[in-house]
Amino acid sequence: MSYIPDKEAEFIKWSENFIKGSKEHAVELGLPTDKLSEIETLHIEVKVLHEKYRISAYTKVDMQMKNEKRELLKKKEAEFVLFHLQNNDKMTDAVRKELRIPIYDKTHTPHPKPASVPEIDIAAPTRGRCGSSSAMRIRRVGGSPNLSTGLNVCGLQQTRHWRRFVTCYGLRSAFTTRSPLELEFEDDERGKRGYFAVRWESGMVKKGPRSDIFNAVIQ
Repeated sequence: MSYIPDKEAEFIKWSENFIKGSKEHAVELGLPTDKLSEIETLHIEVKVLHEKYRISAYTKVDMQMKNEKRELLKKKEAEFVLFHLQNNDKMTDAVRKELRIPIYDKTHTPHPKPASVPEIDIAAPTRGRCGSSSAMRIRRVGGSPNLSTGLNVCGLQQTRHWRRFVTCYGLRSAFTTRSPLELEFEDDERGKRGYFAVRWESGMVKKGPRSDIFNAVIQ
């Protein structure tokens, strides 16, 4: 509710403008007029109490009552924005500006394409999980380029005849933002040599250059 003013006098002016504008656009936006009437009634009560205690003496109980009504009005108006305006398909930025409510950025936060190649090493495997007793741990050296970037590991195997790389032992590309990444294999794959390449991947699946192919024995 950061768009709703904290100071009472400013809030009352904001509230008055909000109610007036909402009533004017009620038909085109399909707003519930009963909810608006309820908010308007509460707004008038808060405004009367504000004017009354601004020029005359008041007790602690009077002030507490006024403050409770003011906070209730803020809550109801914030809920009205949330349930009837924020995701309203007929709402425009021009109307949002008129009502003095947030104009939401509809674009995605840009993530730069990674330019560097990860540095990694092969760490000693821990005991396999999920019924697998063979594993390999790939640990990155240093941090990722930014918080939205993770490490992609692609398992490959060099075939004897075609001298090309294909998916290794059913392993698909693995992605993680944590280190180390533990790859698990079936027990009968222990001792086989796996070939791997790594690269950074950023938000919106922007991929950096692959590293040179390296190999390690599955333990």
